[in-house]
Amino acid sequence: MPSRIKFSGAEKDMTLDELEEAIKHARNAGAAGDRYVYAILSTSGKIKEVSVDTGDDSSY
Repeated sequence: MPSRIKFSGAEKDMTLDELEEAIKHARNAGAAGDRYVYAILSTSGKIKEVSVDTGDDSSY
């Protein structure tokens, strides 16, 4: 069963650098490139949080 890892920005919304760092951490944690990325957006459409499932089951 996969586990989900979550990332958020230091401030209210994520920056491009923080998103890039989240991707690096997800890859290092074993997330495959075919995994979906889930995001929580602010009312203005900015990314507040992203999460990725890790593990063997790619059906999630």
